[in-house]
Amino acid sequence: MRKQYHFRQSDQGLASWDIHRLVDLTRNLPRLLVRLDDIKELDEEYWLDGNDERPTCRWFANHMRLVEETSLEYPVILSSDGRVMDGMHRVVKALVQGLEAIEAVRFTVDPEPDFVGRKANELPY
Repeated sequence: MRKQYHFRQSDQGLASWDIHRLVDLTRNLPRLLVRLDDIKELDEEYWLDGNDERPTCRWFANHMRLVEETSLEYPVILSSDGRVMDGMHRVVKALVQGLEAIEAVRFTVDPEPDFVGRKANELPY
């Protein structure tokens, strides 16, 4: 898996979680089925929120390639408030395939971020 981060704005600046660490932390959490209708991010700006990327056709094609290549055998990772921390390409794949739900794991208490106050392009990749 390529190096990735989950980002959220916080009072201290941009908070970033290393996806590899989130996968390790959720390895033994119980899997549950989450209805796609309950995933708020499907109806929000997600990949473009807060960055300088533009939704060009090339950008869109790159994300569609990632959607096609992803596997639904791995659960989506949700924060304690039910927000997607990892797996949005899998959520989109499930939606395109006409599924009503997707497997997920969910934190009861969110782990501390790996970085706070650093821009995405300042993180190790």
